[in-house]
Amino acid sequence: MDIMSLVFFFLIIVPSSIIHEYAHGWMAYRLGDPTAKHAGRLTLNPLAHIDLFGTILMPILLMWASHGSFLFAYAKPVPYNPYNLRGGKWGPALVGAVGPISNLLLAGAFALVIRALPTGQLTTLLSMIVYANILLAVFNLVPIPPLDGSKVLFAILPEHLRGLRMMLEQYGIMLMFIFIFFFFRLIQPIVFAIYNVFLGGVPGVY
Repeated sequence: MDIMSLVFFFLIIVPSSIIHEYAHGWMAYRLGDPTAKHAGRLTLNPLAHIDLFGTILMPILLMWASHGSFLFAYAKPVPYNPYNLRGGKWGPALVGAVGPISNLLLAGAFALVIRALPTGQLTTLLSMIVYANILLAVFNLVPIPPLDGSKVLFAILPEHLRGLRMMLEQYGIMLMFIFIFFFFRLIQPIVFAIYNVFLGGVPGVY
């Protein structure tokens, strides 16, 4: 990416991350947990969701480390109390899943807008919104705590594999950053496959 594309991508991915986190809080509230609301996080106000490392420092570090070819950011995770949720073990899974789902819905909505517009610079810019939201959705479905995929994994994990859950929870943060800095490219084929489903065949969009 050139510098202007990176700036535009940053301006996309931050609000997309905020919508993602808001969706977590919304679902938790719907399932009976008011923690996010009481913490002032059930809002789309960016100031409530900005994380010093994930929203500001990490994007700068990634842009520097990749020589301007890659950038990623995330918002501050929305708190919730799993013991307040209805649905038993599926409550946290629903709260986790709704974040990536919100990004896929955003990507799908903008893909429909692109398909309705004539090909041009605007459709190219809008295609970056589609890509950024698919990237957020797929990344967050990686089953490493505290990413959303771990909540879904823990809901379906058999009881005899409880030790695996404890290990992932203990080392999750470290494993997540190892994944971000060394193995992020592994999800790119999935991201591009979904992107092609949404926008494959649209002229002028890549």
